[in-house]
Order: sequence, then C-alpha cells, then structure tokens
Amino acid sequence: MKASIRAALRHAACKPLVFALCLLPFAGLILGVVQDSLGANPAEFLIRATGDWTMRALCVVLSVSPLRVTAGVPELLRLRRMLGLFVYFYVFLHLLCYSWFDMGFEWEDIAKDIAKRPFILVGFSGFVLLTALAVTSFNAAIQRLGAKRWKQLHMAVYAVAGLAVLHFWWMRAGKHNFAEVWLYGVILGGLLAWRIWNKFRPSPKSQR
Repeated sequence: MKASIRAALRHAACKPLVFALCLLPFAGLILGVVQDSLGANPAEFLIRATGDWTMRALCVVLSVSPLRVTAGVPELLRLRRMLGLFVYFYVFLHLLCYSWFDMGFEWEDIAKDIAKRPFILVGFSGFVLLTALAVTSFNAAIQRLGAKRWKQLHMAVYAVAGLAVLHFWWMRAGKHNFAEVWLYGVILGGLLAWRIWNKFRPSPKSQR
C-alpha cells in the first residue's frame, strides 16, 4: 500500500492533479458568483469563504511534515511548496474581498480600519508574514538566504497559524460562535505540538 502511494506521488500527473484540486474551491466560488447562488449577502459569503479556505489550506500544508515522517512517505515534500503557495493564494483572495466589498478600495479607510480593529490588525499581520514566506519560497531565495536561515524564516508559518486562529476567534467573539475556532485551534495546536515533540525527542541511537 505504501509503495503504491509513494509511486503515485512520484508520478508526473501528481502535481497537476493536486494543483487542480486546490483550485476547486476557487472555481466553486466563481461559479456561485456567476449563478448568483451565494445567498442574500454574496460579499460577506465570499469574505468568509476565502477565510475558511485559507484556514483549511494552512492545516493541510502544516500536515505535510507529520505525515511524511509518521507514514514514511518522503515524496510528500514534492507538494509542500505548492500547497504553501495556495495558502497565500486564498489569504490574498480573502484580503482582496475585504478591501473590495467591505472598503471599496479606499486605501486610507483600509489603513484606519486595520489600525482601529484588533482582529483585522492580527489578520493583516498574518498576511504580511505569509507574504514574506511566499516571496522566499523559491530556490533562488534558499540559495541567497542559506538553508539554515531559510528554515528559520519559514518556521514563522506557526506564528501565522496562531495569528489566523486569533483573527478567527476575535471575528466570532461578537456572535459567541466558537465551534469552528476550537476545531482549527486544536488541529493547528496539535501540529505545532508534534513539531516540538519531533524536534526534541531522543533519537533512536541515543536510546541504545
């Protein structure tokens, strides 16, 4: 079974297939706009939906290393960069929808809103961090920064995860609806806990 999974992940069609799957939510939103099926408030639906898909994509990309190690499938690393860039794609859409539908691209008002409302400030801070990770996700950036500094920089994805959960929690606080916040918090907290445990666990050689 594992051999079949590893062979499938090495197949030339794997990346295009995963790329297409990652675009399905975006295609669904576009179809909803065209068919006018996004409910009474399409703008709010799009803002919320792009935020939700950002959270889901973040959970997926942070699951790559745990799955690679625990399942013994190193080929998963071939997908991590692309999955990470899709996190940025959906968070960019989230910010775009807010800037367009909520604020009408009034940049001065957007700047004031970010400074005034904590949950937007937290969300925007996560976007800035993700931008830094996205622009340094390519081989040229790794060579320029050096592998060690590059890895240290990209550990900031866990700070992004924390900011994303806080942003979501603050947004839901007004309605006292925290079920999804807890779900994402538990998932992302568990993935961070695994990372810490894997970093500091004794190596098999040291246990001999």
